[in-house]
Amino acid sequence: MGQTIVEKIVSTHAGKCVHAGDLTVVDVDFLMASDTTAPLAINAFKNMGGQRIFDPTKMALVIDHASPAPNQRIASLHDLMREFANEQGIKLYDVGDGICHQLMIENRHARPGQLVLGADSHTCTYGAIGTFSTGVGSTDLAGAMLTGRTWLKVPETILIKINGSLPKGVSAKDLVLHVVGIIGIQGATYDAIEYTGTTMEDLSLDSRMTIASMSIEMGAKAGFIHTKGLSLPYEFEHVLPDSDATYKQIIDIDASTVTSQVAVPHSPDNVVSIENLNEIIIHQAFIGSCTNGRLEDLHAAAEILKDKRVHPNVRLIIAPASRKVFLDALQDGTVETLTKAGATFLPSGCGPCVGTHLGIPGNNEVIVSSTNRNFLGRMGNRNSDIYLGSPAFVAAAALRGKITNPQKLLEGVCGS
Repeated sequence: MGQTIVEKIVSTHAGKCVHAGDLTVVDVDFLMASDTTAPLAINAFKNMGGQRIFDPTKMALVIDHASPAPNQRIASLHDLMREFANEQGIKLYDVGDGICHQLMIENRHARPGQLVLGADSHTCTYGAIGTFSTGVGSTDLAGAMLTGRTWLKVPETILIKINGSLPKGVSAKDLVLHVVGIIGIQGATYDAIEYTGTTMEDLSLDSRMTIASMSIEMGAKAGFIHTKGLSLPYEFEHVLPDSDATYKQIIDIDASTVTSQVAVPHSPDNVVSIENLNEIIIHQAFIGSCTNGRLEDLHAAAEILKDKRVHPNVRLIIAPASRKVFLDALQDGTVETLTKAGATFLPSGCGPCVGTHLGIPGNNEVIVSSTNRNFLGRMGNRNSDIYLGSPAFVAAAALRGKITNPQKLLEGVCGS
C-alpha cells in the first residue's frame, strides 16, 4: 500500500510502517517553544522530575510574542527562559532575532523529512520544506524534552492540486485564503494537507511558507508543499508521496481563476473576493507575522508604495519576520522605500499579530493585516475589525485609506 508524505515521515521516526489511523510512538528531531509557551513547558519539565533535556542541540527557545517585554511580569518570564537556556545549553533567540517559525527554517533547525514539535500552532509552517512539523501543548513538549519522543495518531491526508499561473497581483496569501474559504476552519481537523501541482512547483520558499503556515487555519495537523521545484541552500532528499497513496479527499484548483482574496471579520474562513467588497475606510495597516513578514512580502508592499505616501489617516506598521529579513530589506533599499512612504518598522516579532503590544488598535477601528487570524479581539481590542489579505492588499489599503484591489493599482487603474 502506498504512503502519503506524513505516513512516510512518521514510519521513519517510528521504526515501522504505519498508515493513517495508527497510533505510534516516534523519535523527534527538534523542539521549539516561544515566550508564550516555554515558561509553562519549563515548569512542566521540572514537575516531571526533569534535570537535563534529552539533547540540548535539538531544542531552541524564542522570545518573539511579547518582544521586547511590555511589562515586568513578562520580563520575568523572559528571564526564566534565558536562565533555563543557559543552564541546559539550549539555543536561545532573544529580543529582535525574529519570529520562531522563520528562525527555524532560516537557521536550518527544521529540514526536509524531519519530525519537529513546536509549542505553537503555526509550527506547521515547516511543511513548506517537507518537514512533519506540528504544534503541541506545553506539557506534551515537556515530555518530549525529557524523553526525545512523543506519541501521535497518524493523520489522514487531503490532497490539494493547484495548477495554472496566478494572475498579476495575486499571491500565495490569496491562494491559501481561497483554499481556507473552500475547506473552512474545521474542514481539515487533525488531517494532513498535501499541496501539489504546477503552481506550487513555481512558488518561492517565502510563498510556500505562507501556505504551509495557514494550514492550521483549516484545523490541519500538518501541511506539506510537495518539494518538487523547491530550492534550499543545502542538499536534501525530496519528500514526495507514493503514486498509489490513499487520500481522504482530493481538491482541484485552477490558480488562474483566483483573484485577490480577503478574510472579513471575524474568521479566517470568511473569505470573499475583493471585487465583492466595498471600499471600507481603514485606520491601521499591518504587514508581518510568521505568515507574511518575509522579504518577498516587503517587496510586494514596496512595489505598491514606491514614490508614494501612506494615506494621512492610516498607520502602516511593519514587523519583519527576522533580523535577517530586515537587514536584507535594508540592503536592497526596501526599508528606505517603505519608510519614505510613511511606514513604521517594529522589532521582529509577533506582538501586533497576537495583540500583546506594539500596535493594538483603538475602539471601532478597522485594520487590514497580512497575518493569519482575524478572530474578535485577536489584535488586542474586541471593539475593532480585522480584514486579512496579502501584503499587496495591505499596502494598497494603506495608500488609499480604504480597502482597495491591489491588482488594479498594479495595473495603473486606481490612483493614489
